[in-house]
Amino acid sequence: MISIDLNADLGEGMGTDEDLLEVVSSASIACGGHAGDAQTMRHILKICKNKGIRAGAHPGYADPKRFGRFRVVMPLDQLMGQIRSQLFLIRWIADEVGIPLSYVKLHGALANQTAEELAFAVGIFATVQAMDSKLAVLALDNSQQVRAAKAVGLPLIREAYADRAYTAKGLLVPRNEEGAVIDDTDTVIERCLRLARSSEIVARDGSVLKSAARSICLHGDTPGAVDLAREVRDALEAEDIRISPVEPEREAPLIEM
Repeated sequence: MISIDLNADLGEGMGTDEDLLEVVSSASIACGGHAGDAQTMRHILKICKNKGIRAGAHPGYADPKRFGRFRVVMPLDQLMGQIRSQLFLIRWIADEVGIPLSYVKLHGALANQTAEELAFAVGIFATVQAMDSKLAVLALDNSQQVRAAKAVGLPLIREAYADRAYTAKGLLVPRNEEGAVIDDTDTVIERCLRLARSSEIVARDGSVLKSAARSICLHGDTPGAVDLAREVRDALEAEDIRISPVEPEREAPLIEM
């Protein structure tokens, strides 16, 4: 049977967390950078534990006023400190709740920058690896995130987006461009089914991208997000596609840490 993981970014103050946790199999939890605090993290982690949902950290630029969606120029060691602080906090709360923290997924501008810039991504993921070499990276497939995760030897989960348009290079179309977010339910469902069955994504220019992604992100910050997530899950299960967390890929590091 084909399996696919459904993940959502949670703890971002959208009011959809509990409903989305009825649908997804993995939860990427904001950990105090762009959004979230100890209370929201603890609440979501408890639900994940009770429902058997895989929990991950969702760090980003510590810029809540702009929701972490703008690149911030700062010394690299300052940025690393922000990421370490966010991961320390959510890992401490996860230990308190009694649920393992399984992966890290970067948020917003930080995710886009690491998807494009290999050296930058290696620096970010080396910070994660130094904290916990067992944490997987939930990474945009075919991006520099994948190469960086392999370079530092972190386990890898390849991700695709149900409701975001892709460039011909396999990166996400910037949100400030028209058509970057796909809100047509039938189109989103068709994309998810095609990815699950054929490992393909159609880019904005019509070109077909091959993708090994087995985790699909369902955003919680768009209108109708919960209904869309439910329809995606129903459509996948109707095709005998099982919704379940996928095992990370594990390789030896390509660079010495």
